[in-house]
Amino acid sequence: MNINDVATKNHEELFPNHKSTLKVTDPELIEVFDNFAFDEVISHGNLDTRTRLMVLLGSMIAGQALGEYKMMLGGALNIGVTPVEVKEIVYQAIPYVGMAKVFDFIHATNEILVSRGIKLPLDGQSTTTPEIRFEKGLEVQKAIFGDTIDKMYKASPANQIHIQEYLSANCFGDYITRNGLNIKARELLTFSMLLSLGGCEPQLKGHIQGNLNVGNDKETLLGVITQLLPYVGYPRSLNAIRCLNEVIPE
Repeated sequence: MNINDVATKNHEELFPNHKSTLKVTDPELIEVFDNFAFDEVISHGNLDTRTRLMVLLGSMIAGQALGEYKMMLGGALNIGVTPVEVKEIVYQAIPYVGMAKVFDFIHATNEILVSRGIKLPLDGQSTTTPEIRFEKGLEVQKAIFGDTIDKMYKASPANQIHIQEYLSANCFGDYITRNGLNIKARELLTFSMLLSLGGCEPQLKGHIQGNLNVGNDKETLLGVITQLLPYVGYPRSLNAIRCLNEVIPE
């Protein structure tokens, strides 16, 4: 095998002393993948290691890659992503990916945290109550998307307005208002989840603009796409780049 020094170093940083069974059974594949994912791709863009690992975790939940998620979660904890941040990534996936798909990831996360001696439950991060969740959620929506939210409410038919209210109270009020991650990190996570789901291009474009509004520039978003490419493949990555260029032309 000819896994280069840079790829080996980057892999070892995340997974010290890891013994890969695939190096034994599929050495040619691991040589190609590790040199690409852990050298070429990591060397491109401006994402720091912690941010890269967090968007990878969000992407793997959206992509239902449980085995790779568990492996990458260990790497994330090894380089300093905190248990609270990990939990917030998992919780944030619920309104975007759905509880049915996130359920197994909650349990896998708990098992890994407990195996590392971390006592559960962690300290609570909620900032709202049932009485103010709608108000606070709407406030965060408008802080990210501006008057687009008022236009969405006005354009909604009467028999569908409850969905807009759910977005404000549940998606934003219950989840996005939580502590543990700042709003810039949360918008990057949403971007990574939507592009990994595929078929969500209208929402992806909306959150590209949301990312811009909170201070995540095009270079950062392109960096997220680049880091996710080895794990989500070229079609979803190219679709995300198309959306990015439509919202932020070159």
